[in-house]
Amino acid sequence: MNIITKHPINNLGYDFIDPKYIPNGEDEYYLRNQQNNNGIDYRRLTGFEIEILIRNGNTSDDWGRIFVSKEFDPGLVKNSNFHGLVRIGKLQPFYLEFHNLRMPVGIYNSQIISCDFGHNVCINNASYLSHYIIGNEVMISNVNELATTDYSKFGNGISKEGEKEATRVWIEVRNENGGRRVAPFNRMLAGDAYLWSSNPEDAQLQKRFIELTQKEFDHKRGYYGTIGDRCVIKDCDIIKDVKIGTDAYLKGANKLKNLTINSDEERTSQIGEGCEMVNGIIGFGCRIFYGVKAVRFVMAAHSQLKYGARLINSYLGNNSTISCCEVLNTLIFPNHEQHHNNSFLCASLVMGQSNIAAGATIGSNHNSRGADGEIIAGRGFWPGLCVSLKHNSRFASFSILAKGDYPYEMDIKLPFCLVSNDVKDDKLVLMPGYWFLYNMYALERNAWKFEDRDKRTEKIQKIEYNYLAPDTINEMFTAIDLLSKLKIDEFGNAVIEGIENSSRNTEVVKVKQVLDLFKELISFYGTAELIKHFKNNGFSTFEEFKKSISVKISRNEWKNIGGQLMPLADVEKLKTKIKDNKINSWSEVHAYYHELGNEYEKQKLTHAFTSLCEIENITSRQFTPLYFNKLLQRAVATKSWMSKGIYESRAKDYSNPFRKMIYENKAEMDAVIGKIEDNHFIQDQLKELEIFKKTVKGLEKKFGK
Repeated sequence: MNIITKHPINNLGYDFIDPKYIPNGEDEYYLRNQQNNNGIDYRRLTGFEIEILIRNGNTSDDWGRIFVSKEFDPGLVKNSNFHGLVRIGKLQPFYLEFHNLRMPVGIYNSQIISCDFGHNVCINNASYLSHYIIGNEVMISNVNELATTDYSKFGNGISKEGEKEATRVWIEVRNENGGRRVAPFNRMLAGDAYLWSSNPEDAQLQKRFIELTQKEFDHKRGYYGTIGDRCVIKDCDIIKDVKIGTDAYLKGANKLKNLTINSDEERTSQIGEGCEMVNGIIGFGCRIFYGVKAVRFVMAAHSQLKYGARLINSYLGNNSTISCCEVLNTLIFPNHEQHHNNSFLCASLVMGQSNIAAGATIGSNHNSRGADGEIIAGRGFWPGLCVSLKHNSRFASFSILAKGDYPYEMDIKLPFCLVSNDVKDDKLVLMPGYWFLYNMYALERNAWKFEDRDKRTEKIQKIEYNYLAPDTINEMFTAIDLLSKLKIDEFGNAVIEGIENSSRNTEVVKVKQVLDLFKELISFYGTAELIKHFKNNGFSTFEEFKKSISVKISRNEWKNIGGQLMPLADVEKLKTKIKDNKINSWSEVHAYYHELGNEYEKQKLTHAFTSLCEIENITSRQFTPLYFNKLLQRAVATKSWMSKGIYESRAKDYSNPFRKMIYENKAEMDAVIGKIEDNHFIQDQLKELEIFKKTVKGLEKKFGK
């Protein structure tokens, strides 16, 4: 039975906070007054103004509880009911216009309960507007319910005074059983979610994460919802317990509940028709349109949900777009793309710069016994059309999966690998280094694209976009170690163990070629970082140059923490500082990220030099001007074939007769896809090659050949 209670009409708009939660000496408006910092000098209504308001069809339980600013025109308030304490800023005879929506300034045909308004608002047909602080020049039209409760948390995973722990909102990322759950909070970064979800066994650390989150927000009851300046809200059904920044645009949403919507004049957020979003955080500059469903989620800044996408129990990283499909219980690092209606992503950790193709079903969804499986995918993950992964699997960076149903658990330890399920011969086939051998254009362009599209204005975490970086280089060393032990057949292929949980063979193709390739790439990575270091610092002598990079330590282990690469030792140091109460807020955690980001190039240089020495099998002492010159010449050769590969992998699209057959002539083809010689990206790469050669020539001249 629905329990409906009766109260005197004159009480409507009052007793927002239970008296037991109001501090001594305060009233129920003490938090509201703290929140309202618009600087407006409100006054009581005059008798003449009250007369006009009544004549215009307005009612109030107590006109003495309506306060207005100096430039208040009572003629601009019509057919509205006011309850509780209401404060209204300037109302002047203007109309406001936004995207062809034109509304007269004023309050019309609305029910207002205990709200504050800034200057020159347009409120029309707000059926139930309760306990909100509304900014200047806000436009609200045709909204059924816009209300705040006294216990609202605005999407943050906290508990309020008097609430049980069970009320806390959790996001069950990476695992459907909830064993890796995290509590969302405003401005949560992908690195935060990763650290929290990756250490479930560390009870002390888990406790500290909750403490940091709870401490981040006031647990008092009675905060009002806020709508920032210049927001436009039209044709929405239910908006409840939602905090909205400035300049947001909400149109046609069905239900928005317990949310923070970050938005400002430079990073406007928009939510469109048919969307339903509950218990979440929406970052700055987000776009959400056309029937999206999101429950228990975080959308980082400049991410998008479109065309009926479902995001449930998940974290979506910066600069990511999900359209049409379903994403459940997943943690996604920055720069993810998933655009097609029939793709499904579940119980996964996807480390960014990724693309999920149409028809792909990714995630261990009940391994016959329980919902306890997980997928871990390094950055650059690319499952192709109709790929099906049903079991626990782990993928090294820049893995690409060919179309097919993969019936067993896999542990792909080889980076840049094409993975294929050979149904005819019943075997798994791996081609490490695929991108360098056959699609350099896509590899290089994706790295450029993701960096170019990074819209973040608060770059707290330094995101690595280069495909040659500490994480991938370390994976190449692992691959070299594995491949070097294999018995290669006459075709250059070999059988490898420990990759698939099955009795069938796993075949690695082009083993010798891949070994040579990875060794060359590691050497190039090390040399290229040394060149950049020399160029940035302008050393006068080789001795001075060498002294700045000389190290005695061995190559170190790195982790991808939300898209930011960090030495493992620094990650462990961070966790220790949190547990030892030396870091006491998420802001301090973020400051740690930023500090490490500032050290990244230096740490990467050290990693590059130690990797170079290891792959070349030399000591720091053997790194001489003569040896460096040899490395420089090899680096030019590597850069040249990479640039050639970029051009040729794109050029084949212009020579393939099956691609050309849809065009009547070359002119038509050029009009549709453009001329290859006009491809700006390719031209930029060729220019970059020439700059690289020029830099190397200058170094050779400086050190002598």
